[in-house]
Amino acid sequence: MSDLKQLFEDAVAASKTLSERPDNATLLKLYALYKQATSGDVEGSRPGFTDMVGRAKWDAWNEVKGLSSEDAMNQYVSLIDGLKG
Repeated sequence: MSDLKQLFEDAVAASKTLSERPDNATLLKLYALYKQATSGDVEGSRPGFTDMVGRAKWDAWNEVKGLSSEDAMNQYVSLIDGLKG
């Protein structure tokens, strides 16, 4: 397993044990980076206006469209490191 993949998996585990819950914007960024790192570019159509949570997640993921898996992992790890303090 590559060092980056291990760092990413450690950061994912650490995200579940943060002392404080991040704000919604940060949570959406974490979601988007995780999805981009693990699944690639967003696919499918944007959820309808009645699904506000799904729409926000889709929009956040769409904002990182085109980012490589490695770059998404690096950004995720950096964001979690910043949240850990």
